[in-house]
Amino acid sequence: MVAWTQHALRGRGVEGSVAVIEGPGDGARLAQQALTGGADVIVAWGGDGTINSVASAIVNTPAALGIIPAGSGNGLARELGIPVIREAALAVALTGSNRAIDAGTLNGHLFFNVAGIGFDAHVAHVFASTAGRRRGLTAYASTTIRELFRYAPSHYVVSGDAGRVTREGAALFISMANTRQWGSGAQVAPNAKPDDGQLDFVLVDARAPVVFLAQLWRLYNKSVARIGGTVMARLLEVSVTATPAAPLHVDGEPIGMATEIIVRVLPGALRVRVPRQ
Repeated sequence: MVAWTQHALRGRGVEGSVAVIEGPGDGARLAQQALTGGADVIVAWGGDGTINSVASAIVNTPAALGIIPAGSGNGLARELGIPVIREAALAVALTGSNRAIDAGTLNGHLFFNVAGIGFDAHVAHVFASTAGRRRGLTAYASTTIRELFRYAPSHYVVSGDAGRVTREGAALFISMANTRQWGSGAQVAPNAKPDDGQLDFVLVDARAPVVFLAQLWRLYNKSVARIGGTVMARLLEVSVTATPAAPLHVDGEPIGMATEIIVRVLPGALRVRVPRQ
């Protein structure tokens, strides 16, 4: 990867350095170093978690984020129309247009694609604990099905935009979406837009695993709203109380458990390189 990137940059006459993320926190640290060095484009090569770590360091700065997608789902890259072929993705990062997109915060943790509370976060925790094992959509799907029969949903009290949207009861999951999809084409919020200054709130009530499995196909044909017990709204801020503590994730990366959760939108917080129209 390093040699290929260095060769590609030289071939385009572009000055740049290449660094490898080797552990937690490296993405943000390296991005901050690049900012300090005067970089105007910082490219993240990886999945949504890697992109999150780099992007979190450059929100509300003049620098733009370039993306070379190389993850299991590549949700953000897919939504922004960034090619999955590395040569084409690098070309977009170097010569594309800047697009300002929103970000969100969940208990202070930044996200750019989707943040979640409940079952999807539980799957993210389980999936992260299988480091070194088989990855990809098939592994993720099998983990999801297995855990659906093991997971005990929490009870939630939800208030959105100072009480404009309220909800109380057991829920399978709550998503706050900046874009339409978790990744791999699974659209949890089919109407979400990454630059509308809002987040799409999606709550799916708790239900028998076999009932939910029978409706999973709706994630792939933009009809998740037709799953019974689903609540959807566009909001600026959401307050959630979970009993017991619920698992959380931002952009597919687990961030622990919490009983009190606050989610807010940060309009236009990140510049991203996207294909020229």
